Amino acid sequence: MANFVETLGLGQLLDRAGIEWSTKSFEDLYSEIALDTARVELRGALEEAIESYFAALSLPDTPTTYDYLVLGLREKDVIATFNWDPFLIQALRRSMHVSESLPYLIFLHGCVNHGFCAQDQISGFRGRRCSKCSNEFAPDRLLFPIAKKNYSSSPEIAFAWSAVRKALKDSRMFTIFGYGAPKSDGDAVALLKSAWGGKKARQFEQIEIVDLRPRDELAESWAAFIHTHHYDVFSDFHDSFIAKHLRRSIEAFQNQYLDAKFIEDNSAPRGVELATLHSWYERLVRAERSANV
Repeated sequence: MANFVETLGLGQLLDRAGIEWSTKSFEDLYSEIALDTARVELRGALEEAIESYFAALSLPDTPTTYDYLVLGLREKDVIATFNWDPFLIQALRRSMHVSESLPYLIFLHGCVNHGFCAQDQISGFRGRRCSKCSNEFAPDRLLFPIAKKNYSSSPEIAFAWSAVRKALKDSRMFTIFGYGAPKSDGDAVALLKSAWGGKKARQFEQIEIVDLRPRDELAESWAAFIHTHHYDVFSDFHDSFIAKHLRRSIEAFQNQYLDAKFIEDNSAPRGVELATLHSWYERLVRAERSANV
C-alpha cells in the first residue's frame, strides 16, 4: 500500500478533489473519503478505478507460485487471502482439469473475480450463477474504511470470516504467507486469534511462516499463535512444508510430527511448462483416486 496511489494512477482524482495524498497511506485516505458524505462521487470513482486495475491483472502462461500452491493442496485444505487480485482464482480455474479435489478459497477482503449469493449463502466465480436460485453472483465489496472496518455489514465478507474461523478451529497446520498482521488491521488479527484459540491448547499443531522479514521479528508478530518451538520460517514458498509434501501435507505432518517417522520430500519440478507441471501432478491425483482419498 506504500505507493498504491502512484501505481494505480489515482493522484489526478485526488488532486482534482483538493486532497493532499503524498504524505498519507491510501488506507487512511480512503477512510477519510468514505466517511465524508460530501465526497460520495469521489469515493465511487476511486472504487471503480481500483476494481478496474485489479480486474485487468492476469497470470502469465508459465507456472507461478499460485499454481504450485493451488495444485499442492486438496479439498480438505483452505486458502484464505486478504488480496483483491484474481490470481488465486485464475490458478484454480486452469488447474480444475487436473483434479476435482482442489482447495477451498476464502476472500477475507473480497476479490475482483469472486461473487456471492446472499440469499442462499453460496459463493462462486464472478459472472456465474448461484446453483440454487440461478441469480448471478453479486460482486464482492473490496474497500472498507480503516477506521471502521465493519466486516459483518457485508454478507459476503461475513460469510468468508465465518468460514475461515471454522477452518482455523479444525486445522492441524497453519501457514502464514506474506501477511504482516498490520496494526491497521487489528480486527482481522483478533478474529484470526479467536478462531485459532489459545496457544497453550495448540501443543500439537504446527505454524509455518513464509515471509522475507527476519525470523525473530516474525516470531514476535505471531507470538500469540505459536506454542513454544512449534513453528518454522521460510523466505521461499518452495521451502515450505506444503511445497515439499504436495497434496500429502496432512499425511506427512502425521508421520513427521506425531508418529516420529522419517519422511522424504516430494517437490514438484520447477522451470517447466504449465502442461508439464500439470502432468506431474496427475500421478498424485491418480494415486488419490486409487486410494479413495
